[in-house]
Amino acid sequence: MSYPPQGQPQQQHHQGGYAPAPVQHQQGGPVATGAGQNMKRRNPVGAWLGLPMITFGIYGLVWFYKVHAELFGFDRRSGDASVNALLSMLFGACTLGIWPLVMYVKLGGRIAQAQRAAGLPAECSGGMGFLLGIFGFGVLYYQIQLNKVVDRYGDTPPGQQVSLVA
Repeated sequence: MSYPPQGQPQQQHHQGGYAPAPVQHQQGGPVATGAGQNMKRRNPVGAWLGLPMITFGIYGLVWFYKVHAELFGFDRRSGDASVNALLSMLFGACTLGIWPLVMYVKLGGRIAQAQRAAGLPAECSGGMGFLLGIFGFGVLYYQIQLNKVVDRYGDTPPGQQVSLVA
């Protein structure tokens, strides 16, 4: 193990899946600790019911892929799971539906991480997404939670750089 030269700050490593608490500025507001790309705001009802019906379910696959890709663009610490998510939906029958189910529940954790990174309370739950998904409302729930992150940045267009606080 090597030690940093004297006078230089030591880097901290965090484990357990939770980001460190945001650094508080002198005036009490969180200070930006990183940057990412803003996500696209989608109509929750359109993503949940309208477009999947019009496209015979194809939009559900597109939505699942795009949401994972946008979450990675927003916060690169989360890891890129967009291709893995799409493959889980396409070939999930090989695992009797377990792989897509795991990816669907993990999406709730990724959204909660994005909420923390935006300086919002992490309200999204993979368990709630799973339970609502059983009754067909999972996409609606997840899109409403994602829109909270997008709304945090006001009228910032999708793909525009935004600051992360956690």
